[in-house]
Amino acid sequence: MHEASTSGPIEVRARRGQPLGMPPARFLAGFWQKRPLLVRAAFPDWKDPLEPDDLAGLACEELALARIVIEHRAAGRGSAAASRWELRSGPFAEADFATLPETHWTLLVQDVDKWDADVAALLGHFAFLPSWRIDDVMVSYAEDGGSVGAHVDQYDVFLVQGLGHRRWSISADPEAPLAFRDDTELKLLREFAPTHEWVLEPGDLLYLPPGVPHHGVALGPCMTFSVGMRAPAGAELLADLADQLAAELPEDARYGDPDLAPARQPGEIDAAALARVRASLPWLRFADDGSGIDEAFLRRWFGGFITRYRSAHQAQPPARPLGDAAFASALAGGARLRRNPWSRVAWLREGREALLFVAGDMHRASPELARLVAAADEFELADAPAGAGDAAVLRALIDAGHLALVRRKPARPAP
Repeated sequence: MHEASTSGPIEVRARRGQPLGMPPARFLAGFWQKRPLLVRAAFPDWKDPLEPDDLAGLACEELALARIVIEHRAAGRGSAAASRWELRSGPFAEADFATLPETHWTLLVQDVDKWDADVAALLGHFAFLPSWRIDDVMVSYAEDGGSVGAHVDQYDVFLVQGLGHRRWSISADPEAPLAFRDDTELKLLREFAPTHEWVLEPGDLLYLPPGVPHHGVALGPCMTFSVGMRAPAGAELLADLADQLAAELPEDARYGDPDLAPARQPGEIDAAALARVRASLPWLRFADDGSGIDEAFLRRWFGGFITRYRSAHQAQPPARPLGDAAFASALAGGARLRRNPWSRVAWLREGREALLFVAGDMHRASPELARLVAAADEFELADAPAGAGDAAVLRALIDAGHLALVRRKPARPAP
């Protein structure tokens, strides 16, 4: 777990072509996972990529991950600590919004970048980060006073202010209490004593590293675009790795004791037994000498894990696999390939080849194809490497629903 930064936040003003107010390398060295940063006018020509009504409509979609948080203020008591918090989970019906109070509520929708291309374009400003590290763009709309309470995130987040204004309070105190309230299902802080406070305007950007207590409150109708990072917990990493190892162990890989001696005491687990347990669990050690997990295994496991982790939906295969003739026709017809927005991609080098990971599955490909699939949301099929191996990978990705053919429309005949 990361601790709150011991260095206070910095406020800067963006420079032309530098939304962070500095080169990315300087930001990563001085602020990333170290201290908060407020950038005024990071996006000076900001225009909301979607309207509040569009967000509400998305929250009504069956597959959307949407929540509404309502703060019920205690009569005569202005402190949020005295409020009662209500969490509603989507999908919602249009009539649900008519039942909301006039103030102090927030609608949050996850993965909006997967649904809306204009929201996805926001991620281009964060291309200095590894693409597999970025989780999603969550968009929130709040009426006056709306918030989700004081809380702590265990991942990096960039908060881009859209419509309206929001007051952000944070605590840069490394000793700030982090205990949660026990009267709500939301993970809200029991105590919150801010050390810094700002009002963000449209186009402002607030970066918060993990572990910084914070609280945002809408000042009138307000939208916030939150670019969150993927930061799997150590327990999640270990559990997935253990599952992968267990799946690859043969049935006869069991605890054994061919050197067993007569038991000295009933029920005793002696030192010899513990040594056999360690010998039965070689994955507890990383080594390339055959006594533990070698580097090749670790690489394959992590590539699959990180492209599968926190994936809300799976790609749906087309009704029929793509045959040889259809693939050749698509190539000759100038078709394009569009990547499914839910299919995460990562790759790594292995000698002259690349290991391409798509939604947890590994494919051997050329580095050129791996780069193309990972970098482009849509690309010309003719731009892909022409080798037989790469063609087979493309067809496998199409048949799995990770890539979709977009055929070029025929030109209209001249009048």
